[in-house]
Amino acid sequence: MILINGEEKPCLDFSDRGLQYGDGLFETIEVKNGQAVFLNQHLDRLSAGCQKLLIPFSNISDLKNEIETVISNQERAVLKVLITRGVGGRGYQQPEFIKPTRIVTLHPFPQYPDSFKTQGVKVRFCHSRLGLNPNLARIKHLNRLEQVMARSEWQGADFQEGLMLDINDNVVEGTMSNLFLVKNSCLYTAKLDQCGILGIIREIVFLAAADLQIKIVENRLQTQQCYEADELFLTNSIIGLWPIKQLQQQVCKIGPITQRIMQWFEQYKNRDLCH
Repeated sequence: MILINGEEKPCLDFSDRGLQYGDGLFETIEVKNGQAVFLNQHLDRLSAGCQKLLIPFSNISDLKNEIETVISNQERAVLKVLITRGVGGRGYQQPEFIKPTRIVTLHPFPQYPDSFKTQGVKVRFCHSRLGLNPNLARIKHLNRLEQVMARSEWQGADFQEGLMLDINDNVVEGTMSNLFLVKNSCLYTAKLDQCGILGIIREIVFLAAADLQIKIVENRLQTQQCYEADELFLTNSIIGLWPIKQLQQQVCKIGPITQRIMQWFEQYKNRDLCH
């Protein structure tokens, strides 16, 4: 099902600025047993992104109703929500009167093997780099060509994710995930003030670390730190947490801190679904 501004439509107006310029934002949300997992957190991030991009979107109540319509009776699925600046003429200048477009779509849930959670995944470093733009850092805007190009670097099942560096050789994130390192019982993740996406599950891992009394540090990360880490794991809203069992050709361990955070996360997620 595809809902565009609350109506079931098969296509988008060709002059929509989301299509013309990537002028908008999106959220990708897990659906489980007819519920959108961590919906409030996703909508908060969406609203914050709209404020950052100066998109005057405040119609959250209608959006929630449309989400409920699309996900009702869905046992397992992926919900995608997009907000664009709406229809506008040719040229970069924003229209005088902005009427945002909201798009709600539903997709099959990817059939990842259980072993990705229990035994870990294989990752590689990508050649494609992330540019620096503090104004757009952290928000999930529609301009994702850097990730598209990075993901095109490998095919098949040899690797499940690629890690991306910025143009200054700092390790920032995966093509679809945030990255965490464990070293000497301390948790590290990339500082996202120049580029990268502020993931929902990334934020929840911060809550887990505080609750479990695990020190967590945001900093610039180097490739050598990844190779020397005691543990590595990935996060996003669809996969949850995936331990890394192999980085390039180096075998990695699934350690106790990753396991503790994964266990805490599943309990936290279940509480969210019970509300």
